[in-house]
Amino acid sequence: MQPLEARSLTLAYGETIIIDQLNLEIPNGKITVFIGSNGCGKSTLLRSFARLLRPQGGSVILNGKEIAQWPTKEVAKHLAILPQGPVAPEGLSVMQLVKQGRYPYQNWLKQWSEKDEIMVNKALEATGMKSLAHRPVDSLSGGQRQRAWIAMTLAQDTDIILLDEPTTYLDMTHQIEILDLMFELNEKEQRTIVMVLHDLNLACRYAQHIVAIHNRNVFAQGQPEDIVNVDMVRSVFQIECEITVDPLFGTPLCIPYGKGRRVRNGK
Repeated sequence: MQPLEARSLTLAYGETIIIDQLNLEIPNGKITVFIGSNGCGKSTLLRSFARLLRPQGGSVILNGKEIAQWPTKEVAKHLAILPQGPVAPEGLSVMQLVKQGRYPYQNWLKQWSEKDEIMVNKALEATGMKSLAHRPVDSLSGGQRQRAWIAMTLAQDTDIILLDEPTTYLDMTHQIEILDLMFELNEKEQRTIVMVLHDLNLACRYAQHIVAIHNRNVFAQGQPEDIVNVDMVRSVFQIECEITVDPLFGTPLCIPYGKGRRVRNGK
């Protein structure tokens, strides 16, 4: 049994259908990346997996049970989501933000515990944010802010982590920093991680499983080396390209055709 799956899932905004009768199983303990053109439904699908969007038809299944039947706090103990471009209240410190990840474990009988403290400190250490714990979130750089939000999701202590375009607006250094962190979490703790990424080459480098979304459904899925090819890129992204091999990682490397300066004879 896979921990998260969609069964005949249909998602819509008003009368506009975004995802239509989609079936998908998320591999357990792997990094899965959703790819596709803008507006194809990647983020919509991710939001439905977190129960942030009610299906028009079909269902999302979490650990064998329809997610709509789970109490909200129980969902939050199994699954954490980092949406695109989250904004913290003004003046909120990194520590205060990360502590919000322990909300599912609090109630009027059970207040802050030693385990809560341990999980918050562990999350700060894992993301390299301990030295910035008392800094306001809005005073941090883009990469630091993203790590603070990821620390909050880690403090939630879930087996499944969903991230919607976690590298958007980050420079190259911080993109790699965030993706390396996700890779290490998967390697060391076997977390099931599902991400939406725009960069196909980064998706190929970090994902063990890629899901290409096109025409409101799954166009192709599998290991990057099995599904990323010229035909797939042409169909999903409507662009011509060449596919070669990344010289460092051995993963597929997409080189799109287009206009630009061509270098010939070393000039």
